[in-house]
Amino acid sequence: MYEGKFPKKRYKHTLLFLKEVISKENKILDLGVQNPFSELLTKEGFKVTNTIGEDLDLETAVVKTEEFDVVTAFEIFEHLVSPFNVLRDIKAKKLVASIPLNLWFASAYRSKTDKWDRHYHEFEDWQFDWLLEKAGWRIVNSEKFTNPVKKLGIRPLLRRITPRYYLVYAVRD
Repeated sequence: MYEGKFPKKRYKHTLLFLKEVISKENKILDLGVQNPFSELLTKEGFKVTNTIGEDLDLETAVVKTEEFDVVTAFEIFEHLVSPFNVLRDIKAKKLVASIPLNLWFASAYRSKTDKWDRHYHEFEDWQFDWLLEKAGWRIVNSEKFTNPVKKLGIRPLLRRITPRYYLVYAVRD
C-alpha cells in the first residue's frame, strides 16, 4: 500500500488518524492539487476532491461552499502567508490538518529549485492551536509524531526523538 518513494510512515500515520475521526461517507475537499496521498485516500474509499492550485492566500472561494463535510489540509498551511484567511472562510464543519513543526535544530524548509515549495511558517503546536481557535475552530483531537530519516549524524538522531508533524481534528459548531 505504501510503495516506492512516498513517505511510508507519514502516510500511514496520517491515514490511521483520519480513519479514526472521519467517516468514509463524508465528502472531503483536500486543499492542494491531487497528490499521492489524496490518491491513496481515494483508493481507501474516501470521497476526495482536490483544489486546483489556487493561491489560497488570495482566493478562498473554493472553501466557501457547503458541498463538503470535511476539509483536509496535509502540509499546506506552512506554505501560506496568511493561513488565517482560508481557515476562517471554510464552510465545512470538520477539518483535519497536519503541519510540520518548527525544529530548533533545523531552519525552515526552502527548496532551491521550486519557488513555491517553501515554508513561510513552521509552527509550534500551541501557535497552530491558537490560529485554529481564532479562526473559529474547536480542536477535538490532536497528536504529534516523529519522522526519522535513515542517515547518520546529530540531526538524524534528533529527528528520531523530536516530533516533526502535528495532526489536528477540529470542528466548527
